Amino acid sequence: MKAFLKNHDQTPRKTRLVADLVRGKEVEHARAVLSFTDKKSAIAIKALIESAIANAKSLGTDVSRLFIKEIRVDEGIKLRRWRPRERGRAAPFKRRASKISLTLGEK
Repeated sequence: MKAFLKNHDQTPRKTRLVADLVRGKEVEHARAVLSFTDKKSAIAIKALIESAIANAKSLGTDVSRLFIKEIRVDEGIKLRRWRPRERGRAAPFKRRASKISLTLGEK
Protein backbone atom coordinates (compact mmCIF):
# COMPACT_ATOMS: atom_id res chain seq x y z
CA MET A 1 0.00 0.00 0.00
CA LYS A 2 2.00 2.89 -1.33
CA ALA A 3 1.22 6.37 -2.58
CA PHE A 4 3.40 9.08 -4.08
CA LEU A 5 3.10 12.84 -4.48
CA LYS A 6 5.46 14.51 -6.90
CA ASN A 7 6.26 18.22 -7.13
CA HIS A 8 4.44 19.41 -4.03
CA ASP A 9 4.90 23.18 -4.10
CA GLN A 10 6.66 23.61 -0.77
CA THR A 11 10.22 23.12 0.38
CA PRO A 12 11.20 19.71 1.77
CA ARG A 13 12.35 21.28 5.03
CA LYS A 14 8.88 22.66 5.80
CA THR A 15 7.13 19.51 4.59
CA ARG A 16 9.23 17.26 6.82
CA LEU A 17 7.90 19.09 9.90
CA VAL A 18 4.41 17.82 9.12
CA ALA A 19 5.61 14.37 8.03
CA ASP A 20 7.32 13.91 11.41
CA LEU A 21 3.97 14.47 13.16
CA VAL A 22 2.35 11.40 11.61
CA ARG A 23 5.25 8.99 11.14
CA GLY A 24 4.48 5.65 12.85
CA LYS A 25 0.92 6.59 13.83
CA GLU A 26 -2.27 4.72 13.04
CA VAL A 27 -4.10 5.99 9.98
CA GLU A 28 -7.17 7.32 11.82
CA HIS A 29 -5.01 9.11 14.39
CA ALA A 30 -2.84 10.62 11.65
CA ARG A 31 -5.90 11.93 9.80
CA ALA A 32 -7.16 13.55 13.01
CA VAL A 33 -3.79 15.18 13.69
CA LEU A 34 -3.57 16.55 10.16
CA SER A 35 -7.09 17.96 10.35
CA PHE A 36 -5.98 20.32 13.11
CA THR A 37 -2.49 21.11 11.83
CA ASP A 38 -2.20 24.65 10.50
CA LYS A 39 0.45 24.07 7.81
CA LYS A 40 0.17 24.14 4.03
CA SER A 41 1.60 20.64 3.56
CA ALA A 42 -0.87 19.08 6.03
CA ILE A 43 -3.59 19.20 3.36
CA ALA A 44 -1.37 17.47 0.81
CA ILE A 45 -0.19 14.76 3.21
CA LYS A 46 -3.76 14.09 4.33
CA ALA A 47 -4.80 13.65 0.68
CA LEU A 48 -1.83 11.32 0.17
CA ILE A 49 -2.97 9.20 3.13
CA GLU A 50 -6.46 9.04 1.64
CA SER A 51 -4.96 7.84 -1.63
CA ALA A 52 -2.95 5.13 0.13
CA ILE A 53 -6.09 4.02 1.99
CA ALA A 54 -7.94 3.74 -1.32
CA ASN A 55 -5.07 1.65 -2.69
CA ALA A 56 -5.29 -0.62 0.36
CA LYS A 57 -9.05 -1.02 -0.02
CA SER A 58 -8.61 -2.08 -3.63
CA LEU A 59 -6.30 -4.85 -2.41
CA GLY A 60 -8.90 -5.98 0.15
CA THR A 61 -7.02 -4.90 3.28
CA ASP A 62 -8.72 -4.07 6.57
CA VAL A 63 -8.39 -0.29 6.95
CA SER A 64 -8.71 -0.28 10.75
CA ARG A 65 -5.41 -2.19 11.08
CA LEU A 66 -3.28 0.18 8.96
CA PHE A 67 -0.50 2.44 10.22
CA ILE A 68 2.03 4.71 8.56
CA LYS A 69 5.06 2.51 8.13
CA GLU A 70 7.22 4.98 6.22
CA ILE A 71 6.83 8.55 5.05
CA ARG A 72 9.72 10.13 3.21
CA VAL A 73 10.12 13.67 1.91
CA ASP A 74 12.78 14.23 -0.76
CA GLU A 75 13.79 17.13 -2.96
CA GLY A 76 11.73 17.64 -6.07
CA ILE A 77 12.45 19.94 -8.96
CA LYS A 78 14.01 23.35 -8.48
CA LEU A 79 12.74 26.16 -10.67
CA ARG A 80 15.29 28.90 -11.27
CA ARG A 81 13.72 32.34 -11.02
CA TRP A 82 14.99 35.92 -10.87
CA ARG A 83 14.27 38.59 -8.27
CA PRO A 84 14.75 42.28 -9.08
CA ARG A 85 17.48 43.98 -7.07
CA GLU A 86 18.95 47.45 -6.78
CA ARG A 87 20.38 49.46 -9.69
CA GLY A 88 18.59 47.44 -12.37
CA ARG A 89 20.19 44.13 -11.49
CA ALA A 90 18.60 40.75 -10.89
CA ALA A 91 19.46 38.02 -8.42
CA PRO A 92 18.69 34.32 -8.91
CA PHE A 93 16.70 32.22 -6.47
CA LYS A 94 15.27 28.71 -6.58
CA ARG A 95 11.68 27.67 -6.03
CA ARG A 96 11.97 24.31 -4.36
CA ALA A 97 9.42 21.49 -4.53
CA SER A 98 9.06 18.21 -2.63
CA LYS A 99 8.47 14.57 -3.47
CA ILE A 100 6.56 12.66 -0.79
CA SER A 101 6.38 8.87 -0.66
CA LEU A 102 4.12 7.05 1.79
CA THR A 103 3.97 3.38 2.73
CA LEU A 104 1.26 1.88 4.91
CA GLY A 105 1.79 -1.24 7.00
CA GLU A 106 -0.66 -3.65 8.57
CA LYS A 107 -0.66 -4.55 12.26
